[in-house]
Amino acid sequence: MDPLSPVALVVTGRVTRAAVPSLCAELEAILAASDAAVVDCDVGGLERADLAAVEAIARLSLVARRSGGRRLRLCGTPPELRLLMDLVGLADVLALAEEST
Repeated sequence: MDPLSPVALVVTGRVTRAAVPSLCAELEAILAASDAAVVDCDVGGLERADLAAVEAIARLSLVARRSGGRRLRLCGTPPELRLLMDLVGLADVLALAEEST
């Protein structure tokens, strides 16, 4: 696989704190099967933008970084989630894909 071509993780529904470990395990499996430097994380299907979703994204970002300095790039980020990430100080740390309007 081309390290310049991103791989994807899709997060949908309502994210709970209990679901975070399985999301991290899914990302670890994706990273183990690829040498891509960037993982596109599509969060457009989230049902609710809340602190559990923010925690999941923060943990997923850590998993990516700990796997050889890879990056997590959010795609389809709802405005409410962008605001929450800004409020908790993660907007400056995470890569957000530019959304076309």
